[in-house]
Amino acid sequence: MFNAFERTVAKRYLLSRKSDRFTSVIAIFSFLGIMLGVATLIIVMSVMGGFRQELLGRILGLNGHMGVFAAERGNLRDFDAVAAAVRRVPGVVSATPIVEGQVLLTAEGGGASGGLARGIRPEDLRAREIIAGNIRAGSLDQFSGDDAIAIGTRLAFRMGINVGDRLTLVSPQGRATVIGTIPRLRAYRVVALFEVGMNEYDSSYVFMPLPAAQTYFQTGPDAATQVEVFVADPTRVRAVNRDIRAAIPSGIRILDWQDANSSFFAAVQVERNVMFLILTLIIIVAAFNIISSLIMLVKDKGRDIAVLRTMGATRGAIMRIFLLCGASIGAIGTLMGFVVGVLFCINIESIRQFIQMLSGTELFSPEVYFLTRLPAVLNWAEVAQVVALALSLALLATIYPSWRAARTDPVEMLRNE
Repeated sequence: MFNAFERTVAKRYLLSRKSDRFTSVIAIFSFLGIMLGVATLIIVMSVMGGFRQELLGRILGLNGHMGVFAAERGNLRDFDAVAAAVRRVPGVVSATPIVEGQVLLTAEGGGASGGLARGIRPEDLRAREIIAGNIRAGSLDQFSGDDAIAIGTRLAFRMGINVGDRLTLVSPQGRATVIGTIPRLRAYRVVALFEVGMNEYDSSYVFMPLPAAQTYFQTGPDAATQVEVFVADPTRVRAVNRDIRAAIPSGIRILDWQDANSSFFAAVQVERNVMFLILTLIIIVAAFNIISSLIMLVKDKGRDIAVLRTMGATRGAIMRIFLLCGASIGAIGTLMGFVVGVLFCINIESIRQFIQMLSGTELFSPEVYFLTRLPAVLNWAEVAQVVALALSLALLATIYPSWRAARTDPVEMLRNE
């Protein structure tokens, strides 16, 4: 598209002499603006995508893709029969009976915290990789009987307890007596500490064997709170939902993850889109800098353009020379922004730890951001979209100044010299 003559002239104009230093400074700022805009957009989109993926993976990994409840408020009777019927539905990976309830957690040291106690069969908990694969102390081999619980590491740290210590569970659903309702409480031995990497779960979830939970919450041996269902493809959870309703037509209520967390993930998606639009303004501002630098370059090189025209250069050649000048700034800036953004995303956790060490402050609090590490997932389709957007804006920014340069009348320009 560009011949050797056009490339040579464009290179001389970009690498200007001292007399053209001001134009070069504007071109440098345009280059830096494009580079920072592309890098920032790649980093922010990757972090937002990482947030969504991490939260989705942890929420669905611990809570299941859908829950089967009793149609009326209360416990689900004959849960084993319901679970067996659900497992026969195509697309269902597992169906696990769960007994859960809100409790107050207290320790001998005086600490107290609210939490959620979940009763689950020991074999089902060991099969759940997000828990079994993240045991930090103790072992799930001892998770059995009526005196064993597994808790998160952050809850253990907050309460000042470790494996082998006892944690007391206080249920607000107490027993009625002549002097009023007395809260139900019992102490359990901690046999394992897990860390799934999400603050809400690591600081408030307590797992106990299903029979122990049935006894504690007084549901009876034939009742559970829900049957937790995992499916092969979480994006097709609505289709599996319909199949389960057809297999068990009455007496149940189903709540899937899209209904339970729809507002949360919708807010994440809206925030992601808004951040994309806001950060795109950085690239647009850099594109305007390219326009201003090229217009100044055209004004400064008016006599050169006239001489080139009299020597036989066509209007198309003049236009391509200045197109190449602007496109070079945009292309090199985009390439450098791509490299910086990708390298930053790959090493983002190390960079965070380094900055924390230098500043002595916590940059990513798990209590605020839910996660214990800063996630960044590179979506190459989105990266390509950002690169294409930056190149397109840079190319569009060069069209008008290049057209003005090509329209320069050599007679008028030389007459004024």
